[in-house]
Amino acid sequence: MPREVYGNASDSMNRLRDIFTFSDAFPLIFTQVDFWIFFVIAYLVFASVHQRIRLRNLYLLLISLFFYYKTSGLFVGLLLFTTLSNFYLGAGVHRTPSKSAKVLLISFSVALNLFVLSYFKYAYFFTEAVNTLFGTHWEVSHWLAAWGNRLSQANYFTVDLIVLPVGISFYLFQSITYVVDIYRGKLAPLRSPTDFALFVSFFPQLVAGPIVRAGDFIPQISQPTQISKVDFNAGTFLILKGMIKKMIFADYLAMHFMDKVFDAPAMFTGFTNVMALIGYSLQIYGDFSGYTDIAIGLALLMGFRLPLNFNSPYKAMNTSDFWRRWHISLSSFLKDYLYIPLGGNKRSSPASWVITLLIIAGVVLASGASWLSAGLILGTLVFVSLALMFPGLRKHFVMNINIMLTMLIGGLWHGASWKFVIWGGLNGVGILVYKYWRRISPWERSDRRLAVFWKILLTFSFITFTRIYFRGESMEHISAWYRQVFYNIGWDTALRVLWEYRLIFAVMGLGYVTHWLPTKLKVRIEELWNRSPMVIKVLLASATGILCYQAYSASFQPFIYFQF
Repeated sequence: MPREVYGNASDSMNRLRDIFTFSDAFPLIFTQVDFWIFFVIAYLVFASVHQRIRLRNLYLLLISLFFYYKTSGLFVGLLLFTTLSNFYLGAGVHRTPSKSAKVLLISFSVALNLFVLSYFKYAYFFTEAVNTLFGTHWEVSHWLAAWGNRLSQANYFTVDLIVLPVGISFYLFQSITYVVDIYRGKLAPLRSPTDFALFVSFFPQLVAGPIVRAGDFIPQISQPTQISKVDFNAGTFLILKGMIKKMIFADYLAMHFMDKVFDAPAMFTGFTNVMALIGYSLQIYGDFSGYTDIAIGLALLMGFRLPLNFNSPYKAMNTSDFWRRWHISLSSFLKDYLYIPLGGNKRSSPASWVITLLIIAGVVLASGASWLSAGLILGTLVFVSLALMFPGLRKHFVMNINIMLTMLIGGLWHGASWKFVIWGGLNGVGILVYKYWRRISPWERSDRRLAVFWKILLTFSFITFTRIYFRGESMEHISAWYRQVFYNIGWDTALRVLWEYRLIFAVMGLGYVTHWLPTKLKVRIEELWNRSPMVIKVLLASATGILCYQAYSASFQPFIYFQF
């Protein structure tokens, strides 16, 4: 949707009013000019208050809440509710001397956060599962919106559809880390609810991460602002890098190639479908790592340090290595707050078995195929029987069940659909296969270039081809993709496809080449930026902005991870 042209002073004031008032059509997105106008104005005020810690924190909280209001409207009320409830629950966990009372409070806190997340994200998914299981005909009712309308005596909320608040998973997960770490004795609670609210709502990473641990961010809240020349250079470099990743290697490729193919895979040859999937791996990396680069860069310009979230994931030489490099903040969160509490690789807890049975039941119900259901049930019974008979096999099952559960739940976190569960399960299988393959692989410890190339290629290919379940619009689209790949590959038209989309594939190739550049070369490029005079920085930044917006479209592309 194109913007109006603002040609005079009155129109300029209208433009500013649009920027600083809520609009569904124009949220504050990093790739829009509106955001940078907002940030420049906000940063100028920040520069005048940054030396007074309490005033700085209050100011950052206010603009963070405003940023979320611009992004999600009245859902800012939900953010405030979860923030205050977790703040006081954390304080209660710390003050309570009774162990049982602590357990009760921490359980209530986790349950409250998961209930809020499940209500907005999984209501339709769980309702459909219950209806399938019991033959009922329940319908989702947005009772929270109806209650809000009655309370306000106005129709502020839509009651016929539950809309997922932007970034809800991220700020709820951060709240969970705060309360759980207090319970574990790793963190002392904050005295000020405004300081805690700043931790939860800090606007650079509020809507799409990285997920920030309380123990990492909270100590920075009480420290004076220190923005060195190194921080400024690193911040601006990350912002420009993130803009290129998002607007060129993600949005440009998606709008001009991948979206067309994935919207109608049966209309394209299998070769084109495969190339679209390879392009999607670059798109999702450029989109998400581009956002976190910008977020980390913005935070550095304000004196705050956020954790690294991506570390050249397509250089990974196995699936385990990939998940140590991709969305690092989520992977570490799932490890510390799900995998280890389930028992890690040492034991299977009762929760492990309950979750396993629920997932098996869900797959059986969702499949709709009697042969698959019968096979899965029979296979489960045989496997459990063998595990009971042979202690060695049981040990391996215990060691690996929690890895699979973590990946399955991680898949479900990405979307309320069984296709995301399948995607998570495939990645779990990939991790387990590598876990045993590395014991007998003749190339595991080889650092020869050919062996390294092969391991990277194999890992990249596996990760990419599992993503059809991530990107496919539906299981029907995914089936159509497979049919084209296996029965209509279209080698005879492959060269014509490459020629017709030559600019797309050139940009795609450039994206992958820059990703696979040696780390030392990337460091030298950043050092060159750091040493450059300010005039050169301004010229390069301007050229980057012009290039990005020339490749951009009038209809903005929201960041993919906003939906999570």
